[in-house]
Amino acid sequence: MEIAVLALGCFWGPEIKFSKIDGIFKTEVGYCGGDSPTTTYKEVCTGKTNHAEVVKLDFDEKTISYEKILNAFFEIHDPTTLNSQGPDFGTQYRSEIFYLNNNQKKMAKKVLKEVSQKLSSKVVTKISLLKNYCPAEEYHQMYLEKR
Repeated sequence: MEIAVLALGCFWGPEIKFSKIDGIFKTEVGYCGGDSPTTTYKEVCTGKTNHAEVVKLDFDEKTISYEKILNAFFEIHDPTTLNSQGPDFGTQYRSEIFYLNNNQKKMAKKVLKEVSQKLSSKVVTKISLLKNYCPAEEYHQMYLEKR
């Protein structure tokens, strides 16, 4: 089993889309890339924590490859808008791939290059080492209660 952590705007929509992909057996929303190992939605919204809203995916690499997940990532959101997706604006809504190892880093660079060529190099997606991931516990609980 492997893990992918991806920032592509507000995490709720992408989480639902990724949860429907065969081979992804668990999704979790959270924050990543910030200055602190813990944070809250309220803190992230200030723009001062440097965290991005992310979807953490647990997947079976025998069923779906990391490359296919990255291709879905680029299909699900607009990687050409800086710090925004749809009506959401702020650094927490940036496009970013957080890698966990060198293989993921290499694949992220490969797929990013391919997507950039297709979109005439307008892609603003960052590639970064996973740093300070924390689940969005307060919002995940609220989401479950609404179901």
